[in-house]
Amino acid sequence: MALFEHSDFDNHEQVAFHHDKLTGLKAIIAVHNTNLGPSLGGCRMWPYASSDEALTDVLRLSSGMSYKAAMANLPKGGGKAVIIGNPREHKSEALMQAMGRFVDSFNGRYIIAEDSGINVQDINQMASQTKYASGNKARYSVDGTQPDGNPGPSTSYGVFCGIKAAVKHLYGSDLQGKTIAIQGVGNVGLRLAKYLHQAGAHIFVSDIFEENLLIAHEEFGATIVDNKTIHSLDVDVFAPCALGGAVNENTIEAFKAKIIAGAANNQLANSTMDLALMNRRITYVPDYVLNAGGIIDIHHQTLDDSSDEKLKHQISNIGNTVVTVLEQAQEQGLPTQQVANKIAASRFG
Repeated sequence: MALFEHSDFDNHEQVAFHHDKLTGLKAIIAVHNTNLGPSLGGCRMWPYASSDEALTDVLRLSSGMSYKAAMANLPKGGGKAVIIGNPREHKSEALMQAMGRFVDSFNGRYIIAEDSGINVQDINQMASQTKYASGNKARYSVDGTQPDGNPGPSTSYGVFCGIKAAVKHLYGSDLQGKTIAIQGVGNVGLRLAKYLHQAGAHIFVSDIFEENLLIAHEEFGATIVDNKTIHSLDVDVFAPCALGGAVNENTIEAFKAKIIAGAANNQLANSTMDLALMNRRITYVPDYVLNAGGIIDIHHQTLDDSSDEKLKHQISNIGNTVVTVLEQAQEQGLPTQQVANKIAASRFG
């Protein structure tokens, strides 16, 4: 495992591995860039097949957070943490407290929040060992519900605003009657399905957990399809909302959707996929542009002078950012990911 030669090493400022013998915690924290402020990013708990796989994930996710924060005009940098383990089997309060101590060793250079496999309770347990935990206390809500620290509602609302803007840009119309395939209807994807259903779209869904599919079907009239083939449906929009890599060498030729826009991080398996999508005349909305609602939410919860309205307004602006990226890509004849990367990099330096 050669860190500096790793294909996803992107001038990261700090990468640390940690093993807590008492609890069995095995974790990695990566700080990508702190030029705009302390790095902020979620912690993912996943049964990675190897430490190499975990390293690849944390490197890609942390750099993505720098771009995400910059595109959302936040005074924050990008960081990320991963815990190697099955969240349904290996999670314990002691393990989360050990993770909190690991975070604390960064002395504020990294602020942790929740991500896949980690919930508000876990963040609270980490916060007993460090003050550099975010998302565990909430004051503002994007949808009028009681805030509980879960940024999922804000993430899903931002993705909805971005999809709506992309559809308007490409088709010149709203979401009424549009067909949208959502791969993954968990914390974010299920809420996205609700927004899209309310906007008049017809939804197709897939997930590895049957209970989520049943909710989407019964409450939003969604059509349940196979998780392995949902990407190939003849729909207007394909929305990857599970893990990354949905756009890869094996799926690129099967896409029939004219727009790919979803909540998942790192949707492109590698850097050649954005050009491949452009060559196929598929409009790709860069993931970190679209799913910035979560980090915007976490930032607003730290502000004494914010409000529900201010939070919702900034998240709604994701739609405007999407249009800016799509218009510049069209004008410059470049893939959308390249255009978004240029804009973000010019901000964090």
